[in-house]
Amino acid sequence: MQEIHVAHSPDSDDAFMFWALAHDLVDTEGLKFIHHLDDIQTLNEAAKVGQYELTAISYYAYPFIQDKYALLACGSSIGDKYGPVVIAKTPLKKEDLAGKTIAIPGEMTTAYLALKVWYPEAKTEVVPFNQIMDKVADGTYVAGLIIHEGQLTYREKGFHKVVDLGEWWFQECSLPLPLGGNAVRRDLGPETCQKIARVLKRSIQHGLEHREEALAYAKSFAKDLDESLLDRFVGMYVNDMTLNVDLEIQKAVRLLLFRGYGIGLLSEKPEIVFIGADESSENIDSCVLSEFR
Repeated sequence: MQEIHVAHSPDSDDAFMFWALAHDLVDTEGLKFIHHLDDIQTLNEAAKVGQYELTAISYYAYPFIQDKYALLACGSSIGDKYGPVVIAKTPLKKEDLAGKTIAIPGEMTTAYLALKVWYPEAKTEVVPFNQIMDKVADGTYVAGLIIHEGQLTYREKGFHKVVDLGEWWFQECSLPLPLGGNAVRRDLGPETCQKIARVLKRSIQHGLEHREEALAYAKSFAKDLDESLLDRFVGMYVNDMTLNVDLEIQKAVRLLLFRGYGIGLLSEKPEIVFIGADESSENIDSCVLSEFR
């Protein structure tokens, strides 16, 4: 039995996706999955050295690991008019951030990429994602970039929204904001990569079809979130878009990364291929390039 080391974050949406796989509830086609949990910035760094056969990554990390990994068409976290939020203790506008340092969860996160596309001059400093609110609250930073469940709880904790980057992105280009995905190591070979893609899709589908059980498992990773907020958060990032990246999402991935190239965050435009996609994206690069500005 071939062992596949799979790495993902301990966040509730990832827990929901991998619930069925972690509990042997789906056909694994002879593969044995060994799970590793870590925060997304750590997983991005681990992917640079090819540590895991299957790993969750930030989409922004993909250009830095594309020599070792290919993207899977299933398992993406997509913000549909919502996404990471820049928060502050007092009401602020974009111009108020000039010269101020914004706390960010990592320089390989898609949240950071989206922030820099929104405000290329932004000054940033990396802070563990679960400490950002506290550092903004105590005045260490004027603003912070919030990911994960904090997107739903910042208001009740007294913070103000400067910008929702998913909302801004949709206004900018009428596309969803692709945040995270799953990548499989190329050296496994095409047959095994396709097999992993099928197994992961089964796990996500099983969770969606057995929502209560999957949510109960996800709850163990988000003990501070009440059930209604947990249900809402998981629904935001695990849904039909998670099962397959359609052409609109593929276009959004390319456009966001091309924008990163345009502001100098990437040295070259990445080559993007999704394993297991239902729709071909052969002609999508020229379409995106025509809109790239």
